Amino acid sequence: MDSIDDFDYVLPEGQIAQRPLAHRDASRMLLLDRKTGQLRDDRFVNLPRLLRGNELLVVNNARVIPARLFAHREGVRAQIAEGKGSRAGMPRARIEVLLVRHLRDDHWEALVRPGRKVRVGERLRIDGQDLEAEVIGRGLYGVRQLRFSGAPNILAAIEHAGHVPLPPYIRRNDEPADRERYQTVFATRPAAVAAPTAGLHFTPNVLAEIRSRGVEICEITLEVGLGTFQSVHAADLDRHVMHSEGYEIAPSAARAIASARRSGRPILAVGTTVVRALEDAAVKAADRGAVPCDVAPGHATAEIFIRPGHQFALVDQLLTNFHLPRSTLLVLVAAFAGREATLSAYRHAVADGYRFYSYGDCMLIR
Repeated sequence: MDSIDDFDYVLPEGQIAQRPLAHRDASRMLLLDRKTGQLRDDRFVNLPRLLRGNELLVVNNARVIPARLFAHREGVRAQIAEGKGSRAGMPRARIEVLLVRHLRDDHWEALVRPGRKVRVGERLRIDGQDLEAEVIGRGLYGVRQLRFSGAPNILAAIEHAGHVPLPPYIRRNDEPADRERYQTVFATRPAAVAAPTAGLHFTPNVLAEIRSRGVEICEITLEVGLGTFQSVHAADLDRHVMHSEGYEIAPSAARAIASARRSGRPILAVGTTVVRALEDAAVKAADRGAVPCDVAPGHATAEIFIRPGHQFALVDQLLTNFHLPRSTLLVLVAAFAGREATLSAYRHAVADGYRFYSYGDCMLIR
C-alpha cells in the first residue's frame, strides 16, 4: 500500500523557476537510466543527438487559454450584497474568475474568488471587454458553471481580456512575455489552463534536427486542467480521487502509435500529459478487446491514476519537467522510473542547482 509520504522531497524555494530562460533550449537536462538508475547531466539542446533515430516522439499540442479573468458583479443583488458603498457609487469588489474547463458552446466551469457571495443567477461583467458571464450552476469544491454572452466571438473576447494562468508557485503577476513563453511552439489547440511544460523546451530548430535524424513526431491533445496542481490529501493513495481530463487522438496519431509499437520502435512521450493520454487510451483499447496499441481515434476522458505497479503499455521513454513533492505527477514519474531512482534523481537535481517546475529544467528517462 503506497503512502503519499513516500513521494516527498525537500526543495529550496530559490530553485523554483519564476521566469523562463532567455532561450527555450538552454535548459539543463538530467538523464536517468531506468534499468541501472545511473544519472548524467546534460543540456536539452543535445536531445536530438541522444536519440537513436527510430523513435516516435509524441507531443501535446494543447494551447493555454488566458483563463484568468477579472470581473465585477452586476445587478441589484450584487449591490445589496456589497453594501452601501456600492449603492453610493463607490467601486465594487473585484472578482477573479479562473476558467477550468470548457463544457460546450459558451459554457465553462470556473473558480471564482472571493466566491462565497457569488450565487447562481448572478451576472459578472468581465473587465476590458463587452463580455458578461451568468452563473448558471454550482458544483463541487466551489466550481461555478458560467454562460458567457455579449461578444460576437466569446473565445476571442476571453483571449483579449484574459491573463495567463501561471501556476501558484510562480509568485508574480503574469507579464506580456508569458503569453508566448507559457506556450509550446507546437501549441495549436486552445484546450488547456496549464501548459504541458515538458514541451516548453522545444524550438523549431530542435524539432527540425530531431526530424532530420529520422525520428517521427506526432501530436495529440490533452486538455490540461487545474487538477494537474491538485494536492493529494489522502495519506493512502488508494483513497485519492483522481481528476479527469479530456484528450483527443487524431486518426493519423493513432496509426503512428500502432505502427511504432508493432515494429518495436520506442515511443518517447513528451510530458506526463502525453503519458496519461496514451496509457488511458491503451487501457480503453484493452477493455474493448483490442490490443493496447490499437488506440481509438477521437475524444475520450482520462481518469486513470498512474502509480507504482502500473504496467506501461505504450510509453517507453519520458521527457518531463520536475514536479511538486507529494503530487500525482511525481507519483506517475516514480511509477515509470521507480520510486527510489526517481527520488535519487530529484535529490541530485536539488543538490546540483537545477531549476524546478513549469519554467524549470527537464529530465529524460530511458
